[in-house]
Order: sequence, then C-alpha cells, then structure tokens
Amino acid sequence: MNIIAMIPARYQASRFPGKLMKDLAGKPVIVRTYEAAHKSKLFDEVYVVTDSEIISQTIHNINGKVIISKKEHDCGSDRIAEAVENIETDVVVNVQGDEPFIDTISLKKLIAVFKEDTTHLIDLASLKVAIKEREEIENPNNVKVITDTNNFALYFSRSVIPFHREKGQSITYYKHKGVYAFRKSALLDFYNTPMTPLETAEKIECIRYLEVGKKIKMIETTIESIGIDTPEDLEKAKKYLSKQND
Repeated sequence: MNIIAMIPARYQASRFPGKLMKDLAGKPVIVRTYEAAHKSKLFDEVYVVTDSEIISQTIHNINGKVIISKKEHDCGSDRIAEAVENIETDVVVNVQGDEPFIDTISLKKLIAVFKEDTTHLIDLASLKVAIKEREEIENPNNVKVITDTNNFALYFSRSVIPFHREKGQSITYYKHKGVYAFRKSALLDFYNTPMTPLETAEKIECIRYLEVGKKIKMIETTIESIGIDTPEDLEKAKKYLSKQND
C-alpha cells in the first residue's frame, strides 16, 4: 500500500497571516512540519501543497517536494485533491502545516485503519478527542462529532451534540481533530462534488463526505496537538521545543 503525506500550506491566514513562515527556533514553522513528517518514516513521499512562492522556495531550499496549487481553494481537502490527481497512491494523509510536532502515534492508527480494511468499506479516517470543560464543549470553534457503535461518524457540528436532555445520564463529548487519511478515490470524489447544504451551513468540510454517503472511521486519541493559530501559540511552541531540546 502506497501512502503519501500532503501538507496544505496557505501563506495568508485570517487570524495569523504568514504564520507558516514565522521563525520557530531557527527554522520556519512549515520547515519544522515538513521535516517532522519526513522523519516519521510513515510515508512513501511527503509533499507541501501551496499557493505561495515564498513557501515553495523555502521548501525547495531544503530539497523538499512542493506542488503549486493552480486554483483558489476554500478548504484543505480541495487543495490536496487537485495536487494528488495525477499521483499514483492508495492513501493520502493530510498533515496540518501549522502543527510542527507530528503526533506519530495517532497517524499510525489512522494508517492502520486502511491496512486492516481489506473490503475497502472505509473511505477516510480521522481523529477525535474527549472534551470535558463546558467552555470547550460550547465553543463553536470546536467541531464536535458523534459516532455510531462502530465509531463511524454520524455527524459533525459546531453546536453541542448530542443534546443532553436527561441530566442524570453520563455523556462523553468529542472534539474533531482535523487530521485526515483518505483513500485517493474518496478525495477525488469530494473534489468533484459541489459544496453540500449542511457543509455550507456549518462551514465544516468533512460533512460533505457524509452527505454524499462516504464512510468516515473515527479514531479516539488522548494526544492534544500543538497548533499555531495565533502569536501566543507560536510562543508556546517555542517554549515546548526548548524543553524538548533540554
């Protein structure tokens, strides 16, 4: 089974413009992410997919592989799908460009899903993490997910799901972590399907897969990723890296 990593990398980011090129202990964030994905040895190839000449040149400078997006894209899946269209592979893993500390344990679990799925029932796999704080559960920036008894996704929402009607009953809430592994065929189907109504309403791209009948296997993890969405996150990442190097 051929497995590749795609790192979608936009230069512009609404909350923290140019964050992928910010210095993180002597290297840009995107370089840290690329090198971590490569060193994980989980992938046959690692690519950065970008619309930015600055990011492209930076990856070329370390002899990395880059694919330039030809079109404007609203989401990472579309950007990756365009890039992978003419690449021979079975499974594509979306590695977040702003998460330079690769969670190899969770990525191994995602890849194992496809190695064990001999009947090709599963179209994509993703991660969920249990959340307990009320503030986290009610925060619309945290996408929640509910699954069936076999851990296939039923729905994703920015609202609180499930609704807890009987307060005496114990409920575990799960936050969706936006790390995906796709069969190439499912990714291309997504790319060739217009935005669906619920996806448009919630602004959650993985809902499109559910609306067109794809099967999403959710894997529970307890590892919280370190994403860089704000200048404060960058400072936290620097401190984390400093501790790792001590």
